[in-house]
Amino acid sequence: MNNHSVHQKFFHILLFVVTVALCWILLPFFGAIFWGTILAILFQPLQRYLAVKFGKRRNLAAFATLGLTIVVVILPLSFVAATLVQEIGLAYAQIKAGQPNFTTYFQQAIHALPNSLQTLLGRFGLTDIPSIQQRLTSGAAAISQFVATKAFSIGQNTFQFVISFGVMLYLVFFLLRDGGEIGRRIRRALPLDEGPKQHLIAKFTTVVRATVKGNIAVAAVQGFLGGMIFMTLGIQGSLLWGVLMAFLSLLPAIGAALVWAPAAAYFLLTDDIWRGVILIVFCVVVIGMVDNVLRPILVGKDTKMPDWVVLISTLGGMGLFGINGFVIGPLIAALFMASWDLFTQEEEGRTIDKKV
Repeated sequence: MNNHSVHQKFFHILLFVVTVALCWILLPFFGAIFWGTILAILFQPLQRYLAVKFGKRRNLAAFATLGLTIVVVILPLSFVAATLVQEIGLAYAQIKAGQPNFTTYFQQAIHALPNSLQTLLGRFGLTDIPSIQQRLTSGAAAISQFVATKAFSIGQNTFQFVISFGVMLYLVFFLLRDGGEIGRRIRRALPLDEGPKQHLIAKFTTVVRATVKGNIAVAAVQGFLGGMIFMTLGIQGSLLWGVLMAFLSLLPAIGAALVWAPAAAYFLLTDDIWRGVILIVFCVVVIGMVDNVLRPILVGKDTKMPDWVVLISTLGGMGLFGINGFVIGPLIAALFMASWDLFTQEEEGRTIDKKV
């Protein structure tokens, strides 16, 4: 073994060690770094446009883009989050006090079912009202305790949240200003041929923008419309249900129906036909139209992933990474598919060369 080979192996080991060490150091700020990078990717076209308008003054363009990011994204999310926390607290307080009385609602729904179905539910103990009431009370108490614990934890970690938020904004500014140079350095550092390298980078950028810009926009519109129809029909906690529908809209093929379908079923079972029909028609036609029309426009077909792949990767990503997973899951799935496509193409190319 010559000295050059030894030096090269040692350098590769050193490179691996320092890379892992840096990732370990930055791990406490993973969320801030992740979302700072996502925001920078989303608003990079605006940064380039403003840089041209401001005569190549990148600092001024980055400050302006960061300000628009705060106004367009961060302030609305902060307002919705603050209002949502208040509504959740009010809802849990009402549940602990027995209002609304879910036991009564459940009893009305059970009595509205056909006798044969009531008998079938009775075999599984689903018509035992006192037992169900006890379970609901225990569940409400457990939920209230969980929320109180989380609220106390958030209060304790306020300083850490402020630091992470500051790190994110700081990172967004520099990624906006120096994003082009950072991207060129990453491309040069990747040990791949130019073709596969460009393909993977393009796939990464496309999936990030499609997942965040498209899916969040669609989810926000569906959540807003769902909250509005709930409020119009007099359903309590319309903001809470709207946010929940927006969150579930991130899951293709399932979506907001997990929220509005049980509500519509309850209306129909309790002979509140008009409200049930209005809710079903509005959600199927209007909210469904948003998903079928707006999503292809914003997301497009660039991701080239089947819905079932997006669904499974989103659920798996959220299970492992929390809220960050709805981006990380589809991103990993897209890179997986792109990498194997490149591998297949290279293998087919080698086979053809051998035959020739």
